[in-house]
Amino acid sequence: MIIFSTSSRFLALSRKFAHRFVISKTMSSSSLFLIEEPKFSFLKELGLEEKNLGVYNGKWSGNGEVQEYIDICDYAVGLSRMMEGKVFPSERPGHSLIEMWNPLGAIGVISAFNFPVAVYGWNNALALACGNTVLWKGAPSTPLTSIAVIKTLSSVFEANSLPGAICSLVCGGSEIGDAIANDTRLPLVSFTGSTATGHKVAQAVTKRFGKKILELGGNNAIVVCEDADVDMVVRSALFACVGTAGQRCTTTRRLIIHEKLYDEVLERLKKAYTQVHMGDPLEPGTLYGPMHSKQGVEMYMKAVEDAQKQGGKIEYGGKIVDRPGNFVEPTIISGLTHDAEIVHRETFAPIVYILQMKNTEEGFAWNNEVKQGLSSSIFTKNLETVFKWLGPKGSDCGIVNVNIPTSGAEIGGAFGGEKHTGGGRESGSDAWKQYMRRSTCTINYSKDLPLAQGIKFE
Repeated sequence: MIIFSTSSRFLALSRKFAHRFVISKTMSSSSLFLIEEPKFSFLKELGLEEKNLGVYNGKWSGNGEVQEYIDICDYAVGLSRMMEGKVFPSERPGHSLIEMWNPLGAIGVISAFNFPVAVYGWNNALALACGNTVLWKGAPSTPLTSIAVIKTLSSVFEANSLPGAICSLVCGGSEIGDAIANDTRLPLVSFTGSTATGHKVAQAVTKRFGKKILELGGNNAIVVCEDADVDMVVRSALFACVGTAGQRCTTTRRLIIHEKLYDEVLERLKKAYTQVHMGDPLEPGTLYGPMHSKQGVEMYMKAVEDAQKQGGKIEYGGKIVDRPGNFVEPTIISGLTHDAEIVHRETFAPIVYILQMKNTEEGFAWNNEVKQGLSSSIFTKNLETVFKWLGPKGSDCGIVNVNIPTSGAEIGGAFGGEKHTGGGRESGSDAWKQYMRRSTCTINYSKDLPLAQGIKFE
C-alpha cells in the first residue's frame, strides 16, 4: 500500500485554519463552549475537545449516514475478494491476454456539508479496498464531523499496526480544494458539491490529465401518471421534498402530475405538509430541521420571490420561520410553466414546483429538459410505461426509480448522474474501477514471436 505523506504546503494550510475548529457559541451565551453543555456531551464522546487542531485519532458511533458509512465498509470488505480482471483469447498461438487492476496511489476527496460522513465513506471505503490512501477535505462548515471521522479511522489503523495517516484530513476553504485539484500526486479527485464549483475542479484536474469523479447538482422530478397510487405518491413526495430540509442532491424539486390527479395530489400534499414536525434535529421525533446556513436561507427567499415574479403561486410555506436558527417553511409552488427559469434552476432548499402534464410523453420530456440528470422517479402501475421509462427514450438520469421517491439510494448500486450532474459514479456496482488503473497484459508462453493481424515482419 502506498502511503501519502502530507506535503509541507498542506501542513501549513492546516495550521493556518486550525483556529476555526473551536466548539464555541456567541460571547453572549452563559457558556462559551458548546461541549461543556449537557445537551452536547456527545461531543466529548467523539474524542473532541474545546479546541481541535485537526488531523486524526478516537471513537464514534451513530445513526443515519454514519450507519451508511458502516454499511459501505462491510460492502468494501466483501468487494475486496471479488475485484475481477478478465482473460481474453489471443489470436496469436502461444499467447494469452489478461486484464490487471492496480491501485492509483493517493486519492483526493472533497465533500459537501449536507452529507459530511456518508459521501466521504463511499469514496474512502472503496479507495482503501482498492489499495489506495486518501486525503480528504470536508466542508469548511463541518470540520468537527470530519475530525471525528478521521480520529476514528486513525485509531483503527493504529490498533492494527498501520499508519494512522493512511486516511488524512486537511480542513479549510477553497485554498485547500484548489491545492487538491491541482496536485499531480493525486491521480484521482472525487468532488461532491455544486455544479459551478465542480466545473472548476473538473477543469483543473483535466488540465493536468488527472481522473475525476463528479457528484454535482440535481433538479430531480417525480412523474405521476394517471394510474398512480396517490397514497404512495403523497408519502413519497413528502419525504423526498421535505427530508433534510431540501438539502439533498436527490431532493425532489419538481412534481409532474397528470391533469386528472393534479388537484387531489396537491391538496393531499398540502395537508401532509401541515403535519411535519419542525425542530431541533437532535430531538427525537423531529422530521424537519433548519437550513445549514444564512446563505441557504437567502437562496430560499430569492427563489420564492423569483417564482412569484414568474407567475408562481405559493400553495404552502414561502416564509422564514421566526425562531432561533436558519429555519424556513417547506414550500409548495404551483402555476409555473415547465420551462420557467426558476423551475430549471436548482435551489438547494425545501421548495417543490408542482407541474400539470397531459400525458406521460410530456412528463418524460419535462423530466429530461433540465441540465442536471441525477435522480428521477415515476409512479405508475403500467408495465409498458415502466419499461419505456427505464429505456433509451425514458429518463436520462443516473438514478431512474419506479414507485419510490427520488431520494434514499442504496449502497449496492452505483450512485451518480448524467449531464451537469457530472457523470461520476460512487458506492456500489462497478464504481470501484474508478479508483484503480487498468492494464491489458499480453503473455507469450511460446518460443515464437507472431504479430497480430497476421502482419509479417521478416
